[in-house]
Amino acid sequence: MTTLLLIIVYFAFISLGLPDSLLGSIWPIAHRELGVPLAWSGPIFMIISLGTVVSSLFSDRLTRRLGAGLVTVLSVALTALALFGFGISTSYWMLCLWAVPYGLGAGSIDAALNNYVALHFKSRHMSWLHCMWGIGASTGPYIMNMILTQGGTWHQGYQTISLIQLILTAVVMLSLPLWKKQRLVSDANTTNSNSPSHALSLREIFALRGAKEVMITFFAYCALEQTAGLWASSYLSNFRGIDPVTAAGYASLFYLGITGGRAISGFITFLLNDSQMIRLGQGIAALGLLLLLFAPIDALSLAGLVIIGLGCAPIYPSIIHSTPAHFGTDKSQAVIGVQMASAYLGNVFMPPLFGLIARYTSIALYPVYLILLLILMIIMHERLCKRTA
Repeated sequence: MTTLLLIIVYFAFISLGLPDSLLGSIWPIAHRELGVPLAWSGPIFMIISLGTVVSSLFSDRLTRRLGAGLVTVLSVALTALALFGFGISTSYWMLCLWAVPYGLGAGSIDAALNNYVALHFKSRHMSWLHCMWGIGASTGPYIMNMILTQGGTWHQGYQTISLIQLILTAVVMLSLPLWKKQRLVSDANTTNSNSPSHALSLREIFALRGAKEVMITFFAYCALEQTAGLWASSYLSNFRGIDPVTAAGYASLFYLGITGGRAISGFITFLLNDSQMIRLGQGIAALGLLLLLFAPIDALSLAGLVIIGLGCAPIYPSIIHSTPAHFGTDKSQAVIGVQMASAYLGNVFMPPLFGLIARYTSIALYPVYLILLLILMIIMHERLCKRTA
């Protein structure tokens, strides 16, 4: 039964990744059809991100009241509804409207599933869980592209993904009894406590030892990952002078490095604990950044980008999985919700900030910016470990 539930959780995370890359893949077509500028995808992404922040902050209350399984069912159903709304949208304002439930649903799934796996499964499953997200994020554009090349429309692509989400909603609903039977993982590093009688407020969460440190750690990591992926192609092309098509291809390898690295990380967790996995990832990322900054030839610079992706791979899942060990099983859902909110804020604000820096100075500062984020992450993670030891 545990194996069956784990498979269902994996598929739920694939579903979380499926729509994440869709808007970017169809926007060059959609913006002309809707009669809006290319840059107008930004507000839609912003609405989705703010929705995920809000739902993440309320995840503790929802999960305590409904349980992780039911929250997942409702969240996937809400996401499916939002994707169907995208599929029938004929104007820009309709996309903005449907972005609200999409963001709310995605944030709830993310926080609830991450905490559930952190509490009930070993660290390797957290790494593989986030590998599943990468598979979903890669599969979504592939499905969309297949529909478009066969003469379909981006509306039909969204409707197809929506149908997949509805099927998954039914599967998760049928599996609800399994969620209640799953016991907490027997992990010597996990602090078990009696659950508080109420959901923690933001003030109570911020007062926890290490809460601010883990939030900044997560903020810095997600800012690094998102900035690295978003600006890689521009850096390679505009500063390194690499052909734009080649640069775009190697930029995509950054994400393949993360996905493949998480698959490998699951096996390394047999030997290393969460903190060691995070430090290993930080060290590998530092090596990649130094290559990117000082490489005398383009080949090493391109390799550096892939190595950064491999370094990023174990950090995100290991931070989440270590949350019950740092804060106790009774507080992990509340803390993970705030961590997710911090992650989305890093995703939203830090890549555009580098865009402003590059505009008024030079895009050559790309690796320097990433190194500063990595240093901040390392300092905050070490402080977290000391304060919660």
